[in-house]
Amino acid sequence: MSKYKIKNICCIGAGYVGGPTMAVFAEHCKDIKITVCDINKNRIDAWNSTDIKFLPIYEPELDTLISECRNKNLFFTTDIKNSIENADMIFLSVNTPTKLKGVGAGKASDLKWVEASARQIAEFSTGHTIVVEKSTLPVRTAKTIEEILFNSQLNRSFGDSKTFSVLSNPEFLSEGSAIKDLQFPDRVLIGGQDHKAIESLANLYINWVPRNKILRTNIWSSELSKLTANAFLAQRISSINTISALCEVTEADVKQVSNAIGLDSRIGNKFLEAGPGFGGSCFQKDILNLVYLCEYYNLNEVAKYWEQVVKINEWQKNRISKLVVNSLFGTVSGKKIAILGFSFKANTNDTRNSPSIKICKDLLDEGAVLSIYDPKVDEVQIENDLNILNFDNSLNNSQDSFIYADSIEQAIQDSHAILILTEWKEFYKINWQIMFKKMKRPAWIFDTRSIIDTKEVERFGFNVWQVGNKSFDN
Repeated sequence: MSKYKIKNICCIGAGYVGGPTMAVFAEHCKDIKITVCDINKNRIDAWNSTDIKFLPIYEPELDTLISECRNKNLFFTTDIKNSIENADMIFLSVNTPTKLKGVGAGKASDLKWVEASARQIAEFSTGHTIVVEKSTLPVRTAKTIEEILFNSQLNRSFGDSKTFSVLSNPEFLSEGSAIKDLQFPDRVLIGGQDHKAIESLANLYINWVPRNKILRTNIWSSELSKLTANAFLAQRISSINTISALCEVTEADVKQVSNAIGLDSRIGNKFLEAGPGFGGSCFQKDILNLVYLCEYYNLNEVAKYWEQVVKINEWQKNRISKLVVNSLFGTVSGKKIAILGFSFKANTNDTRNSPSIKICKDLLDEGAVLSIYDPKVDEVQIENDLNILNFDNSLNNSQDSFIYADSIEQAIQDSHAILILTEWKEFYKINWQIMFKKMKRPAWIFDTRSIIDTKEVERFGFNVWQVGNKSFDN
């Protein structure tokens, strides 16, 4: 059998990329055994749960795919050694957080899990193995992986026939629509030097992706394309958020401005919705990685340009929390504020870098009592993100600075203000006339997602602020 024939796939990492990606592969590649492995036993147990509601990740349509493929040609395990030994192709989908200390702290990616996985592959693999970068990685990470694998070959005994090919196949997923993005991708990008390995991976995608959407590049271009795509998307969000602030102090409406510029075919209408700022695992991390890369090569002006995108994002979050405080007579101490939405966007339970975290922490620091409702984020996750157990608020001696609400109504009851931070569909359908009666007076709504009809809710008696809309005198 050809060493490039793929019968067994292993994915190291059962997170937001590995789980959904391998589920889609399993659906379209029925004759291939796919094993997702992870050292986190609780996560693997959740993937194997008989109750599909307890999957560790929420994505529309993901539960259906898991139900159809799990224990048929899709398996979840903590047995990394056996998974690697049997694999013809291994996807690396491990976490690559920003370094917190050492060289590049605050900007560079921490590659310890990538390196650890590469060493496991070097130790446990058999025959020829195609190693595929799936995590978002700094440019030239593939070189690091190749060096680890190559040096492991040099250290092996005579007659050991292990060989490797390294490819870059970055994901271009938008959480909340990840399954759709995987099923109908704009493009599939495969970078590498081994053309036979590239075609082995391409032949898997051809089961459901049109051939003309499968792009082949060198490995460095593939890695940089992922960072650049995320940087450009984040840049658009920061750009429209700066314009939203300008709209609020003039007679302009950011939704009308966005629509007008979005109709320009050179610009397009995607990622032009003003909001509380971008979140998720990739945007900030990838931009900071790009900044670090530019600084490393002494492209300091380029680095400063991209760093400003992140600074504007932080500014937008700070601006919103300050606006809430100033609107409530300059203090929120002891006042209950209903927070609607905690995930960084709708249709996901991912809270990583969610704007809600910074905004809520700012309000807690000011002494507010937060009643938080999110349909998919559980209480433990919110407590961890807000560091509630270690929270010390000198302005609020009450132990009830955070209340986990089971419903919109519970969150809003007796609140002074409502702060909409995530665009969940159910928030579009709220009966505001009824909600007004449940609140303290004066009652405020702060809409960071442009969900509500401002004129309608004002008729019910609310004071309203909406991002990018001159709803009241600043």
